[in-house]
Amino acid sequence: MVRAQAELFSPPEVDAALFAEIVFDRPLTTAYSYAVPPELAPAVRVGQRVEAPFGRGDRTTIGYCVGLTNEKPARAVKPIHRIVDGEPLLTEPLLRLTRWMADYYLCGWGQVLQAILPAGVRTRAGLRRRTFVRAVRIPPDPLPRLSPKQAAVLSYLRRTGDLIDPEAIMREVPCGAAVIEAVVAKGLAEKELVTVESEPAPKAVREAPAPPLALNEHQQRAWDAIQSALRAGEFRPILLHGVTGSGKTELYLRAIEEVVAAGREAIVLVPEISLTPQTIERFRGRCSTVAVLHSHLSDAARGAQWRKVSSGGVQVVVGARSAIFAPTRRLGLIVIDEEHESTFKQESTPRYHARDVAVMRARLEGVPILLGSATPSLESWHNAERGAYERLSLPERIAALPMPPVRIVDLRHEPPSPGPGRAISPTLERAMTAALKAGGQVILLLNRRGFSTHLHCPACGHVVQCEHCDLPLVYHQKRAALVCHYCGFEAAPVQVCPVCQKSTVKYQGLGTEKLAQELAQRFPGRTIERMDSDAMSRPGSHARVLDAFRDGKVDILFGTQMIAKGLDFPNVTLVGVVNADIGLHRPDFRAAERTFQLLAQVAGRAGRGPKGGQVLIQTYTPEHPAIALAAGHNFERFAELELAHRKPHGYPPYQRLVRVVIRSRNAPAAEAFADRFAGALRVALERRPRSDAPFRLLGPAEAPVFRLNGFARYHFQLQSPSSAQLHDVLREALAAVRPPHGVDCQVDVDPYDML
Repeated sequence: MVRAQAELFSPPEVDAALFAEIVFDRPLTTAYSYAVPPELAPAVRVGQRVEAPFGRGDRTTIGYCVGLTNEKPARAVKPIHRIVDGEPLLTEPLLRLTRWMADYYLCGWGQVLQAILPAGVRTRAGLRRRTFVRAVRIPPDPLPRLSPKQAAVLSYLRRTGDLIDPEAIMREVPCGAAVIEAVVAKGLAEKELVTVESEPAPKAVREAPAPPLALNEHQQRAWDAIQSALRAGEFRPILLHGVTGSGKTELYLRAIEEVVAAGREAIVLVPEISLTPQTIERFRGRCSTVAVLHSHLSDAARGAQWRKVSSGGVQVVVGARSAIFAPTRRLGLIVIDEEHESTFKQESTPRYHARDVAVMRARLEGVPILLGSATPSLESWHNAERGAYERLSLPERIAALPMPPVRIVDLRHEPPSPGPGRAISPTLERAMTAALKAGGQVILLLNRRGFSTHLHCPACGHVVQCEHCDLPLVYHQKRAALVCHYCGFEAAPVQVCPVCQKSTVKYQGLGTEKLAQELAQRFPGRTIERMDSDAMSRPGSHARVLDAFRDGKVDILFGTQMIAKGLDFPNVTLVGVVNADIGLHRPDFRAAERTFQLLAQVAGRAGRGPKGGQVLIQTYTPEHPAIALAAGHNFERFAELELAHRKPHGYPPYQRLVRVVIRSRNAPAAEAFADRFAGALRVALERRPRSDAPFRLLGPAEAPVFRLNGFARYHFQLQSPSSAQLHDVLREALAAVRPPHGVDCQVDVDPYDML
C-alpha cells in the first residue's frame, strides 16, 4: 500500500517521535502518515481506531491504525486527535487478511476494516458503566463500629477479594443499598466504575453430550486423514465430498473436539445461520462454549459475542460468512459446511467470497481447513482435481441407508391436474397421499416467493414492472400488494392494463403463496407450513416450524431453497420439486450448476430414516444434464460435463473473471463514463508485454437487467488465466479515469451474479 502524508493546508508542527499509518473508510489505496502527540504515544497501538483530520477542511474522521513507526516522514504531517478504542479491535492475523482482501478485491483497506467490524463493536453497543464495590486493602485504624449487617457485608467483600456488583452483595448478605453505602462511607470499601455488558448473553443450556457416532469404513478413512492434518498443525485445504446423509457433520465435530482439546479454537461457517439450529445444537452438545455470529443478531448481542471471542472465552465460533472475521486468538481449524452455497458471496463492498477468504486465512495462520459439500462448487472440485486441495470421499450414507430413488415427472406429457390449482401434478399428488397415509412427512420445494410471479396483459403484451427496476412486480396476496423483490418497491394491485387501459390483466406464474392455497384445498385436515423469507420474518420462526416438523406436528413442509439445506428428519419419506426449471435458463454460466446443486440438496432430505423415501421432480426439460444427473445422484458426471463445457469459453475455474458495473441515475452519464473506462482498459491492455497471458474484454454493454433500483447500468466482463495480470490491468484503468459525481464504478472480482 502506498503511504501518503496528510498535508492539506499547513499542518501544525508537532514534537513527535512516533508516527501512525492510518487508513479510512474510503475507496483509497493509500495509508496516510500522522504524528502521534507525546501524550497519546503510550496508549496508541496497531488495530485501534483513532480520530484524525482528513480531507478538505480537515474534518475529524475516524480511521484505523495499521502501522506505527519511529521514522519521521519527509514532510510535516498532522497529528491524530484522540484514540477511540482502549484496546485494539483487530488482531495481527486479521490485519494481514484484510490487507490481502483490499488488494485482491480492488477496494480500500479501510473499507474492508469498516465492513468486517460489526456495528455493535464499533459503537460499543451493549456496554455500560456500572459501579462495583470491593474491600479496601488497608482498612482504617482503629476500625469503626459496624452494625451486624455492615460487618456481614465487609466479611463477604473480604472473602471474595474482588470487585462485586452491589446487587450480588444485597442478594448474598442479604441487605439494602444503604448498608453498602455505610461500609463505603466508613472507609472500609471503595467503589469503582466498571464497563460491563448491559445484557450478558445467557449461558447456553448444554445437554449431556451425545457420544461420538461409530464411523463406517469411508468415514474412518476420511477421519484418519483429517486427524493427521490437525496433528501436523499446518495449512492443508481438504475438500470433504460426501453424499447427503453421509456423516460429514460427525467428522466436523470430531475435528473440532480434537482442536479444542489442544487448547485452540475453531470457526465454522454455515450458509444460512437461521436455518441450521440443528447444527448449532450439535456443536453445543460437544463443546462447552459456542459463540454465534451473524447479521440477524442485535448490535448489542453481536458486539457481546465478538468481545467474548476476542477475550478468548469461546472454543467454537459458528456463523454465516462474516464469522470468518471472528477475532480468535489461537485458531486451530476452519470448517465450511455446504461450501458451494452462493450465500457465502458478499454483494456489497468488499465483494468477497467467504470460502476464498477462509482459505486465505487458513493459509496465513497455518491451520487446516475443511470444505464440505455433497455438491462442491466446480472451483473447489477443480482445485481438488489438480491437487491444490486434498479430496476425501464419503460415497455412502451412514447406517447403510440407500440414496432415495428419484423419479422425473415430465410435465409435457402429464395429464391436467383435476381440482383446484395446477402446481401439483396427478403423479405427485398420488405420491403425497400415499406418503401421508403411511405416516410419513412431505417436503416440497418451490423456489419462488409470492402468489403470482408476474402480471401480464394478453391484449397488448405488457408486463407490469417495478418503477425503479427492469423487473416484473410479484403479487403477494397476504399483503395485497405488488412487490419488487430487489428494491422493495410496492404498488397496489391492478385490474386495468396501464398501457392499453383494457381490463384484461392476468395474474400469472406460481409462487409459494399460491402453492399454499392449492395444498390447503388438496389436502384438507393436514397441517401445512410454509418456509420462505416472507413467512419466516419473525425472530425464532425458523426454529418454531422446524421443531414442530421434527415432532411430527406438521405433515407437509414447503418453501424456497431454505428448506433444501441442513435439515435432517428421518420421517420424511417424500420430497417433491414443484418446478425444477426455475433458474435453469437464466443468462448466467452458473445456471446449470446451481440447478443441479439445489435439486441434489433437496433430494437428500428424503430417506434418512428406516422408512426410506423417494423424490419426485417435476420438469419440462427432463433431458437437461443438470436435472437428469441430479436424479441419478451423479455429481462426478455432472462436474465432468460442465467443466468440459466451460473450458473452451474460458469460464471459471479455468480463467479468472471480473465484472465491472458502471451505474448512475443519469443513463447518459453512465454510458459516457463506461466509454471512457473502456478506453482506459484498452490503453492498459496495449501496454501489456506480449508474453503476458491471454486477456478477454467484453463490453461495455447494457447489463441484462439494465435498470435496477433506479440506476441505469452498463457492465464489462474481463477474463484471463492470470489473476495477477487481470488485477494489474484493472488497477491501471481505475487509476487513469475517475468516475464523475453521480456515477459509481463497482468492481466485482470472482462474481456470482451476472445480471
